[in-house]
Amino acid sequence: MASARHSLRLPWIPVTFMFKHLLLALASTSVLLAGPSHADEPSGGSLVLLTENFPPYNMAKNGKNFAKDENIEGIAADIVREAFKRAGISYNLTLRFPWERIYKLALEKPGYGVFVMARLPDREALFKWVGPLGPDDWVLLAKADSKIQLADLEHARRYKVGAYKGDAIAETLEKQGLNPIVALRDQDNAQKLVDGQIDLWATGDPAGRYLARQVGVTQLKTVLRFNSAQLYLALNKEVPDDVVARLQAALDQLRSEGVVDQIMARYL
Repeated sequence: MASARHSLRLPWIPVTFMFKHLLLALASTSVLLAGPSHADEPSGGSLVLLTENFPPYNMAKNGKNFAKDENIEGIAADIVREAFKRAGISYNLTLRFPWERIYKLALEKPGYGVFVMARLPDREALFKWVGPLGPDDWVLLAKADSKIQLADLEHARRYKVGAYKGDAIAETLEKQGLNPIVALRDQDNAQKLVDGQIDLWATGDPAGRYLARQVGVTQLKTVLRFNSAQLYLALNKEVPDDVVARLQAALDQLRSEGVVDQIMARYL
């Protein structure tokens, strides 16, 4: 803009020349001013999808807290890709941190979505929903040959229950007086279970089974499911209803064809 302002002070420069340069300068300024604020806006009708590290549903292949598109894997990431492909809807996908940030972006920005999110009553009217993509249950796991049978959590008091230190599941058990044996890493409980150091492992499903598999433990069974939720893709309220309907129809079709089960089997 300095050169444009300076040129206005030169009376011998033709008016058409000055006008052309003034327009170019103004256009350049507009691009500079608009660029940063619109850097993450959807382009060409694509939806902007955001997610976080939440194994086995979504995770960066390099284990970091930032990844894009093909560098993101997981049950939900793969299901979402297939649903968008089947529905013929374009998108770009970014994994970021923290959750609060990507939640706020999806809530406030048209053309944005975030997954995986529990579909809770206080969130119902805030988004448009596609799903479910999978469960987020709380379970008690035992070795495959265990004889333990439980009707409810109260009956678990007589057993040694392992849990993840600081986790909501562990805190819930503590509040109910079960006094879980906590580990610094949830996957450590899988080996403790196999070694007989604990009788039951309080964890998430399918997260627990995925973590167990990472340390070579596969022969586990669910003894009790004591909390249940479903996880979804949450889309901004401005996303057109027909787009939401096409995505839901595509997901329903994938599930009926067994594709969703096949994807889950790859990770679990």
